[in-house]
Amino acid sequence: MKINDPEQLYELERRLEDHDPEIEELSELQEQLKHVRLKDIIAMIERTDVTNGAKILRLLSPERSAVVFDVLDPAHQADMVTALGDEAVVGFFDALGAEDRVALLDELPPEVAARLMHELDEDDQRVTNVVLGYEKGTVGRTMSPEVPLVTPEMTVKEVVDNLRENVDSLETIYTVPVTDAHRTLVGIVSLRRLFQSKANQPVSEVMREAQYAYASDEAEDTARWFLSSNLLALPVVDNEHHLVGIFTYDEAHDIVEEADSEDTARLGASESLKRPYLSTPVQALVKSRIVWLLVLAVSAILTVQVLGIFEDTLEKAVVLSLFIPLLTGTGGNTGNQAATTVTRALALNDVRNRDVAKVAWREMRVGMLLGAVLGSLGFVLAGLVFGQSVGIVIGLTLLLVCTMAATVGGVMPIIAKTIGADPAVFSNPFISTFCDATGLIIYFFIAKAVLGI
Repeated sequence: MKINDPEQLYELERRLEDHDPEIEELSELQEQLKHVRLKDIIAMIERTDVTNGAKILRLLSPERSAVVFDVLDPAHQADMVTALGDEAVVGFFDALGAEDRVALLDELPPEVAARLMHELDEDDQRVTNVVLGYEKGTVGRTMSPEVPLVTPEMTVKEVVDNLRENVDSLETIYTVPVTDAHRTLVGIVSLRRLFQSKANQPVSEVMREAQYAYASDEAEDTARWFLSSNLLALPVVDNEHHLVGIFTYDEAHDIVEEADSEDTARLGASESLKRPYLSTPVQALVKSRIVWLLVLAVSAILTVQVLGIFEDTLEKAVVLSLFIPLLTGTGGNTGNQAATTVTRALALNDVRNRDVAKVAWREMRVGMLLGAVLGSLGFVLAGLVFGQSVGIVIGLTLLLVCTMAATVGGVMPIIAKTIGADPAVFSNPFISTFCDATGLIIYFFIAKAVLGI
């Protein structure tokens, strides 16, 4: 009987976290795990530390443990290799596709990676080395090199028989590339189309023009385009248009998910964990955050220096200090909104590097309108409480700060991409600090001019 009740699963999870169970209890847990859905087992492993996760894998049957291991993120798999010992995961490694093996190898120490590669048979080593031969971040590095050999002269029946015979070794059979005798891509045919055609029809009559990617193309850009194209798989060719592999939907999804997780983390001034939160060691959590905190702490000194420069102005009009959090917070938020919007537009190719002037002009107008609304509100409220002069200072500062912050926030991600940096890095953390310092300079200059201090 399947175990799917939340309370039962919670109790089983709690018992599995016992670090020193009795032999009899282990046998009982092993029997209970047979009745738990793979989905729930994966969730258990992702919600516990690596030691307990490795214990759960050991309690599963070889077939189920291989499926579970395949689903884990590459960094999580690497942690499991360390916890289990690389000899214990040879079977898992062998069961992975070539592109998944490479993703795991990239996370492992070189000596461990070499030992695992040595355990593969000659054919698996060959296809894995094909993927390893491409640069990181390219389509070639994430494609599967295992594709069926189909030519235009073959009949539909021959193709279907070929797919049936090699189905276990192929990454996908739903989209079949068609090549000539020199392995040059000439078309593509879907499994649906093959089933709709007569057995003796040549492939040349049922294939259609193929959309494809180059192995050297940037993987994230290709993946984002691919996911919006409603395709199941995409042939991959080299610069001579020879078929070298196939890029599947699940690989594209993983690439985009990883990129979005990384961007989200960096927008919040940390690094992506690359593994589930509860299975991430505390040291790794600290490491993902400490560098950014140090960078932000150092950059925040700019704000302190600005306050020091205008210390005399604050002494003459103490009321100005009351509005500093409002102005710095508004500037930072405005810049972050613009940066987040443009970073997303860059990821979707809605904006390109050459559009920097268009983005700057657009965001300047947006910031000016936002500043006009907020500045008017600030003028009225501050004027009623602290007098008209203070209201004018606050209103004008909000207008200029919002205009400046939106413009800078919109342009910085494009500049980052132009120089080869991650646009997300230049977004929230650095823009907030920049807007704090420049916003205060604008504030105090306006205050000195309006209040005559």
